[in-house]
Amino acid sequence: MFSFQVNESISLELLQQHLAEEIFQLIDDNREHLREWLLWVDKRKSAEDMVPVIKYFLENLANNQGFDVAIRYDARLVGMIGVQFDWGNRTASIGYFLSKDCEGKGVITTSLERLIRELFDRYSVNRIEIQCAANNVKSQRVPERLGFKMEGIKRAGQYLHDHYEDLIIYSLLKSEI
Repeated sequence: MFSFQVNESISLELLQQHLAEEIFQLIDDNREHLREWLLWVDKRKSAEDMVPVIKYFLENLANNQGFDVAIRYDARLVGMIGVQFDWGNRTASIGYFLSKDCEGKGVITTSLERLIRELFDRYSVNRIEIQCAANNVKSQRVPERLGFKMEGIKRAGQYLHDHYEDLIIYSLLKSEI
């Protein structure tokens, strides 16, 4: 999985160190929006803070444990998608975030449609999982639109700032596409 064009407006680009400033700016510009759902946002205070994070992402790629891509919409970096593999069970877990101004444009859904095909065909996974906070309705709509099945709720599955959030677990099997 490297970089590819999803459609005329959307492309996915493997995260590399030269993107540190651009990724930080995306996070900083959307800090309040992202902070509501993502604990790590407060830890990213400068572009330099992104360097070890991107290094970790690249180590995961080198060790075939997963990969992370930047989402570009009309050439502008607007979000990220992370994939983690569990090779023993032939599964992949997906996480994502998107800038507030790009919500509702189908950017995440369209990107994941393409990425899901890659995961099933190129990586031969059998199952893909997405977990969303029970209160994050916008995020839940993504796996629902993509045909994922809701499997259940992971009660108090995420500690976020000062409280626990339930997580809704969605999955899609290769046989279901």
